[in-house]
Amino acid sequence: MSPELQRVPPAGTATERVRANRRTIMYLVADASAWVGGFIVASWARYELGVTVEQAFNAAVLGGAAAVLHVGVSAVRRIRSGRPPLGSIEEVRGLAGTTVVTAAAVLLTILALDERPLPASAPVIGGALALLLMLSLRLLHRHRRDRALRPDARSAAPVLLFGLGEAGQGLVRAMLSDPKGRYLPVGALDDDPGKRDLRIAGVPVLGSREELGNAVRRTGATTVILSVANANATLIREIREATLRASAAFKILPPVRELVDHRITVNDVRDVQIGDLLGRRQVVGDLTLDDNGLTGRRILVTGAGGSIGSELCRQIMRANPAELMMLDRDESALHGLQMSLTGRALLDGPELILADLRDDEGIRRIMQERQPEIVFHAAALKHLTLLQRHPGEAIKTNVWGTLTVLDACRDVARFVNISTDKAANPISVLGYSKRITEMLTAHAAANYPGTFLSVRFGNVLSSRGSVVTAFQRQIESGQPLTVTHPDVTRYLMTVQEAVHLVLQAAQIGRDGEALVLDMGEPVRIDDLARRLVAQASSPVQILYTGLRPGEKLHEDLLGQGESDHRPLHPLISHVTVPVLDPPELGELDPFDEPERVIDQLARLCGALPATAAGEHQAGIPLPADRSVVPAVSPRNPLF
Repeated sequence: MSPELQRVPPAGTATERVRANRRTIMYLVADASAWVGGFIVASWARYELGVTVEQAFNAAVLGGAAAVLHVGVSAVRRIRSGRPPLGSIEEVRGLAGTTVVTAAAVLLTILALDERPLPASAPVIGGALALLLMLSLRLLHRHRRDRALRPDARSAAPVLLFGLGEAGQGLVRAMLSDPKGRYLPVGALDDDPGKRDLRIAGVPVLGSREELGNAVRRTGATTVILSVANANATLIREIREATLRASAAFKILPPVRELVDHRITVNDVRDVQIGDLLGRRQVVGDLTLDDNGLTGRRILVTGAGGSIGSELCRQIMRANPAELMMLDRDESALHGLQMSLTGRALLDGPELILADLRDDEGIRRIMQERQPEIVFHAAALKHLTLLQRHPGEAIKTNVWGTLTVLDACRDVARFVNISTDKAANPISVLGYSKRITEMLTAHAAANYPGTFLSVRFGNVLSSRGSVVTAFQRQIESGQPLTVTHPDVTRYLMTVQEAVHLVLQAAQIGRDGEALVLDMGEPVRIDDLARRLVAQASSPVQILYTGLRPGEKLHEDLLGQGESDHRPLHPLISHVTVPVLDPPELGELDPFDEPERVIDQLARLCGALPATAAGEHQAGIPLPADRSVVPAVSPRNPLF
């Protein structure tokens, strides 16, 4: 006997089949009874309650015949269109069509007879009554099923939703269809007057934002979820502040751009992030993964374990590349990256490459053996103040390391160098070194067959070592938040936005240029600190330390002499980068005195001497009495 014939059916299959057959028979009997009862009631009403036994018998016979015809029409419809789910809109639509066809057929039959057994109105009224009874039975089934899917009120947290648009309604239905869900919606709020007294799946709209506090007290809600999928920062802050005043927890539904690849689920609800409160807008258009030049290609990412590199790997994986190679010198970072991508980290696959950019021979061998077609170069040292004290390290990694990778990648189809806004009018070691990498990339573009370009963007929110991460750690440890200057501003962007820009550059960037994102208005770091303080659970001070050497009060996106040219995307500037011939790097000596190394870097990229520029920026004094601000009460918004 073959294995297929010996295979034992899964447990419960026979029981489920018997249950399904029993349900089918029950509904057939109920539908037949509806037709018989509908015809009898129709005759009874036609004769004004004076129906005879013969007339009642005729009504029952015609009702039974209509029931048989109904089954036949349903069978034909099922063969042609399939069987819709019980209680669904599709079943209701099909049931109505079947009832109309059946009633019309019975009516035509009665009209064709010389002696009518029932009045001609009986099929019309009887069919309508039968449909009403059949729909009522299915509505009862739908109601019982929906009640069974609701979360258990004993274990689920009662929540209020603010915003009952498409996103909010989708979230309500998702919550009410998860019996093990952690949230149970008990009400909703919406500023739209047209939604007053509206109920969605039994969840009532209780008013506008002004009623939030009262609604929390009336319903006993412990959490308020902002379910406006495209809410601006002002609305988020207002609803959050009102929620905290009502002593409830605050959650948020992410923007639509984060939900485009799936339907809204309860798992999409998350805590508010600093990017939400700042109102950072995503300015790079969504990429279509089937038309971005990544599908089916061999792709390598350097610095894959970092914030930008790891997000790059996650986004690239969605494009279904032929192979994704992830290179980093930090083995722990590679371990975490593999865990985030696959849910396990055995570290035994060829996709992980442990290597250092300073190893010239090792990098060359890797490129020769793995033959990537597209390279995203994200590896770099990035801490401005530390590099200011150790400029030789910036030379070894940022400058010589990039030169090594460029030389080893001379045969790739595309090379994207990730730069920074500090490369525009640079005054720091980080800015100098990254500006030089842009110029070296432009040299490669002029001499190698592939497309070589750079991408320049600002600070990444919540990346490893970012100002937000530093502030959050200071708050957790009970330390004052250190801000360099109350007026200092920076361009901020989310890591998803940064990666969108990098991928966009790989698609639309042209040889030798740098792409610069229009990041909107810069953000005052003092405002950022105060918003984080407002979320703290205990009082926090803000300490102003003054600008350090190499730091600017305000960053630049475009350098001196660079024009704002946007030929392909309304929010992406294409900047021409001058070429730097690698032999000119011969004057760099990473082991020289730091001041002389900084001057060497500045001269190579045509900037002002580092000492003069650095003193000009770092010498900006703090305003009077602004070295420390008093302790701020927790959960007391400052704006």
